[in-house]
Amino acid sequence: MKKTAGFLFILCLLGFGLPESNPRIFLIGDSTMADKPLEENPERGWGQLLPQFLMPGIQVQNHAVNGRSTKSFIKEGKWDTVMSRMRKGDYVLIQFGHNDQKVEDTNRSAPAHGLYKENLIRYVKDTRSKGGYPILITPVMRRKFDGKGKFVDQHGDYPGVVKEVAALLKVPMIDLHKSSEALIVKEGVEGSKRLFLNIPQQHFKNYKGKEEDNTHFSEYGAASIASLVCQSILEQQLPLTVFLKPSLFQAKFQFELPKIYTPHFKKDTLSILANGAVADGKTLNSLAINKTIEQLAAKGGGVVKIPAGLWLTGPIVMKSNINLYVAENALVVFTSDLSQYPLVVSSFEGVDAARCQSPITAENLSNIAITGKGVFDGNGFFWRPLKKDKMNESGWKNHLRTYGGALTEDKKTWYPSEAAVKASLDKNIGKLTDGKKLSDFEGIKDFLRPNMVRIANSKNILIEGVTFNNSPAWTTHIVTSEQITIKGLVVKNPWYGTNTDALDLESCKNILMEDCVFDTGDDGITIKSGRDEDGRKRGIPTENMIVNNCTVYHAHGGFVIGSEMSGGARNLYVGNCTFIGTDIGLRFKTTRGRGGIVENIYASNIVMKDIVAEAILFDMYYMAKDPVVLAGEKREPPVVETLPVTEATPQFQHFFFNNISCNGASKAIFIRGIPEMHVKDIQMSNVFIQAREGIDIQEATGVQLNNINIHAVNKNPLVYTLNSSDIMIKGMEFSNKSETFLQAHGTRTKNVTVTLKSNQKTKNDIGFGADAKTIEIK
Repeated sequence: MKKTAGFLFILCLLGFGLPESNPRIFLIGDSTMADKPLEENPERGWGQLLPQFLMPGIQVQNHAVNGRSTKSFIKEGKWDTVMSRMRKGDYVLIQFGHNDQKVEDTNRSAPAHGLYKENLIRYVKDTRSKGGYPILITPVMRRKFDGKGKFVDQHGDYPGVVKEVAALLKVPMIDLHKSSEALIVKEGVEGSKRLFLNIPQQHFKNYKGKEEDNTHFSEYGAASIASLVCQSILEQQLPLTVFLKPSLFQAKFQFELPKIYTPHFKKDTLSILANGAVADGKTLNSLAINKTIEQLAAKGGGVVKIPAGLWLTGPIVMKSNINLYVAENALVVFTSDLSQYPLVVSSFEGVDAARCQSPITAENLSNIAITGKGVFDGNGFFWRPLKKDKMNESGWKNHLRTYGGALTEDKKTWYPSEAAVKASLDKNIGKLTDGKKLSDFEGIKDFLRPNMVRIANSKNILIEGVTFNNSPAWTTHIVTSEQITIKGLVVKNPWYGTNTDALDLESCKNILMEDCVFDTGDDGITIKSGRDEDGRKRGIPTENMIVNNCTVYHAHGGFVIGSEMSGGARNLYVGNCTFIGTDIGLRFKTTRGRGGIVENIYASNIVMKDIVAEAILFDMYYMAKDPVVLAGEKREPPVVETLPVTEATPQFQHFFFNNISCNGASKAIFIRGIPEMHVKDIQMSNVFIQAREGIDIQEATGVQLNNINIHAVNKNPLVYTLNSSDIMIKGMEFSNKSETFLQAHGTRTKNVTVTLKSNQKTKNDIGFGADAKTIEIK
């Protein structure tokens, strides 16, 4: 309730503009708060990051200085400077304690119950004397764990004294001591190192600190601590709440979005030329590339450089602390000799399975990157099955002539070998169950296509600027990994490329994806978390992801969750994205047997054009087929029956979409749940869609559509509901007269309210058991 009130207050303020003379925010404190140099320096103070979580126009003056205590800050005249600048209505955030503890330093030492307390009282009273508003902050925690992994508090009585002063003088207080401890403990003994400056030598030119510094913050840590300050402001509904910056996403502030850690590497660079690599397009460079990676990894890591040129190679195996840099005009082609890719334990569509080794593999690693402006080509034409009806005659003949292989008995599908054809009939995906070993699948090896890039059980990952082209199967598969940054990635696969998802994030967390461009044969940006019982047993959702400013051209879906989502998905934020020519725009798919909960999914500022099927789709009857029915293909509708709810029953709930527009689609919005588990709590605002058909809602509860503008060719009906309840459509506008505006059917259809923007008369069809008394159009 407090959060909603805060948002309403901010929206009102935005409506009238900020006051002409905004109050300023002064920060006084020590190095954990202070501004730091930006160039080639990893250290940041949390006060330095605070402005990015505040509304534009709010001035933050950060007077915090490294090494200062309450005593030295006054003694050096820094408090006098703040006082000379302060005016009525300004805020002063006060955080000291780290340096007051240093009893051996007479210039800074301020005993907790003595001078420290006196100085805090002075800061408060002086601020109030100028008409300002003081806010006390307890000292932020240092990182320290004992040998058993238990957190150790190093601040003694200082936090308690801050609380005493706050209570005595009735001053707002932010307990950063408590909240930062909770954050550090949550991140864990190893994970919490990312918050601080655990940085080896030669990573940053201008960083002269210690290799292990558990007091001062990385950018990731500073942003996380600044967010804790904002969270406390919001929870207490302090006056500063009105200055918190809203995000793109409904009822979310900017500080509430996920924080992502970006890895860094030693400056040492070693070219693959040092190990005899040859850029002639025919020499196999697997040994040279992997040897270079191993050599540099043994020295603590660095940059492995692939220079400009045409490089043929087999599988590349990454190592920790390695940045694999492929230079502009470098083309790395993975060999078409399938014998170079041995069978390994991998996964396929959410299931552990034997697969051929991926062209690029990273498993159980930390701090890895693939960067540069070059291109990796997976030679997928030699691997992927191809259906004749997806090619014209000349293209089909050329493929047979170029790639050899074998055809199925009906001559309509190509595979790389007779063994692959045989395996396709058994639908054998190489699942490693019932005691089966890798050697058991050697006979069908050619059928077990690798994903082009496989990153598993790893952390601190960066993919930036590179192009992945012509993948054998999924292009970029990242599984059970965390702290992932993907920037400027380009993926290009043929439109007919089987299973060539551009990006699959499976059971991953803390992900930033921005400025990427995909054009592929299957799904574009794809969220997964394991399949059926295997996925539920793993039980790891994909969570805490930001997608920003990405473009998807051809794909089965632009942004997709499922269908392998048995571990769940949550807290995903998709903004400022463009989908052009995708089969479906926003696509959420699952089926009975999957289980898993998908929730808290946000999308804002999404623009689409020429969407072949639905602009927005929720479907719990996924059939594992292309979303667009091919010419001559017949598909039976699903059998509707109510089954018992079990752990295998999937759930879709809590979706929040805002500012969605689409020029051209087969259907505007399609929501289809299952009788025993409706799609629940779908909220969409400011939606404009031009499509052949309008809105179709089946087996759903709690759908709210606000300010909806649908221009449909087929308006009979414009809105269809089946066995759905608590449907509210407000401010709906539509073009031309609809033969039947609302068709509400089904015995479980009730509580449907539609409010039109204009006084258009509508013809409606309420029947087949729908509760007409609870259905209203006004």
